[in-house]
Amino acid sequence: MTKNTLGSTSTEYVYEYDPTLLEVFDNKHVDNDYWVTLNADEFTSLCPITNQPDFATLIINYIPHIKMVESKSLKLYLFSFINNGEFHEEVVNKIGKDLVSLMEPKYLEVVGLFYPRGNISIHPTFSYSNSNKKYKDIETHRFINRNINPLRIG
Repeated sequence: MTKNTLGSTSTEYVYEYDPTLLEVFDNKHVDNDYWVTLNADEFTSLCPITNQPDFATLIINYIPHIKMVESKSLKLYLFSFINNGEFHEEVVNKIGKDLVSLMEPKYLEVVGLFYPRGNISIHPTFSYSNSNKKYKDIETHRFINRNINPLRIG
């Protein structure tokens, strides 16, 4: 968390994966449990084998604790994957782990709805819950009920 994009009038795009682009702000409602859903409909990374672009919609759902991710920094962070050559599963897990490290949320999931290549869509999901049983139960429930309809996750 070294850069400060909140309120900045100029935007610098980074073309290589950079988790330091992520920024947080304080959750003003720590006494409430509530969902935050962020959709990134134009996510792009590279296939590590063919070097061809892979496109996806990313869905990030979380129950905040003390800190929340700032949306412009998230946009710039996700853009930094544009030249990153990794498999879909690795990308989703990397994003999930970076967000957990940044915010330490009560619960977080990242769903990657990658567009078909060779007639196959890949939809990896990362999930995390803190040590509280309530959030572990949410994680277990959502994991068991995953893939019923991936477009209704959220």
